[in-house]
Amino acid sequence: MARILSIGAALQDIFVVDGSDLSAMNIGQTSKKIDINKIVYSVGGGGVDAAVAFAKHGHESVLYSSISKDAAGEAVLRLLDKEGIDSSFIDCSSRSGTGTSIILLDSKTSKRTTLTSLGASGSLENFDVTDLNLIQPDWLYITTLNGDFKTLERIMSKAEAANIKIMFSPGVKELTEPKKLIRLFKYVNVIIVNKKEAGSLVPGVMLAELLSHLNNYVEIAIVTDGAMGGIASDRISTYRFGIYEDVKVKDTTGAGDAFGAGFLAHFAAGKPFRNSIIFASANATSVVSKIGANTGTLKGNETLHPMPIQKI
Repeated sequence: MARILSIGAALQDIFVVDGSDLSAMNIGQTSKKIDINKIVYSVGGGGVDAAVAFAKHGHESVLYSSISKDAAGEAVLRLLDKEGIDSSFIDCSSRSGTGTSIILLDSKTSKRTTLTSLGASGSLENFDVTDLNLIQPDWLYITTLNGDFKTLERIMSKAEAANIKIMFSPGVKELTEPKKLIRLFKYVNVIIVNKKEAGSLVPGVMLAELLSHLNNYVEIAIVTDGAMGGIASDRISTYRFGIYEDVKVKDTTGAGDAFGAGFLAHFAAGKPFRNSIIFASANATSVVSKIGANTGTLKGNETLHPMPIQKI
């Protein structure tokens, strides 16, 4: 197994679940009282979701994020302790409050409206790159740093110098500046984006075109396409894949990192590229079948059934 450092947000997730009233609610209308079915408290954020996936798989999982000494921060630390994730490098010094997401979830349609305050996770610039010498990870899994390209390059360049491999799942703020983002690809071993995001970075319309252009920059590229599956290549083999299983979707929170971290969890354990894609899809399917960004995360020892995947 590997030692994997996840860098990204740590949030308290509060799910407000209802099957009728939420769909008719218009924020900004005259104040009114709405009765809801239930409230679910959870912990998420891209950094946490990835760290949970790696820990469940049996890897040495370490998380770097920023939280505050408040109730939400305590919830984050409890989850990390429960999952056996090393929280030694969590920055607890922020005074801006631990990040919180309130997810208004329609239990009938699975549609959601997410209200997020990143709080302390909105800035991870306090990360000391010399800590990489202490952590000594084999891999970094980096999610969005809220458009902080300076910190991203600082971390990535240090990792490259230390022969640490990097998988990168950029966020909205990084994707709004494609030239800056592409300049970071020289440090990256694995990139994962969806079809729309890929189209904002490289030329092309079809998945195969987008993938081919991304592979010019990064050895392993994965482009997802929602219910249509996606495409992936390691410059040796290219696979077009569908979804793992048609399940009742309850909540799509964390689906992207469930796929990305699921892939790396399997791949870093020495599993073949093709098998890692299948596990990633299975993990994402399991996560969206439950409420919570990491509640359905798989352990890696499950028996998986065949799924649509073709070498092209």
